[in-house]
Amino acid sequence: MAQGFASALSGGGVESFSAGSRPAGFVSPQAVAVMREAGIDISSQKSKGLSHIPQERYDAIVTMGCGDACPQFAAKRRFDWNIPDPMGGSDEDFRSARETIRRSVLELLKEMGAAPPSD
Repeated sequence: MAQGFASALSGGGVESFSAGSRPAGFVSPQAVAVMREAGIDISSQKSKGLSHIPQERYDAIVTMGCGDACPQFAAKRRFDWNIPDPMGGSDEDFRSARETIRRSVLELLKEMGAAPPSD
């Protein structure tokens, strides 16, 4: 969901990657559905592990409560949003995570000067 928001909210102005420390092997249909409700199609995203992320220096690394399994990529800034994984939860759990992720991504994009101006 975060990668979908990063692309959509930046108008495609940032390059983002998403991976899990323990990937499920599939993108949750619930995540796809709640993102579609928000007007963002993430159906073409793939579940992948950290080994699929390019080893380069990033402007920002965001983790979501991965603890000891958090990636150790080079980055100018690091954030841990500690957002609970809604996997296995209700549609409302996914919507709540979606909105928390949306707010967090938008705030980060604004801090980085990568968000379009507000209306």
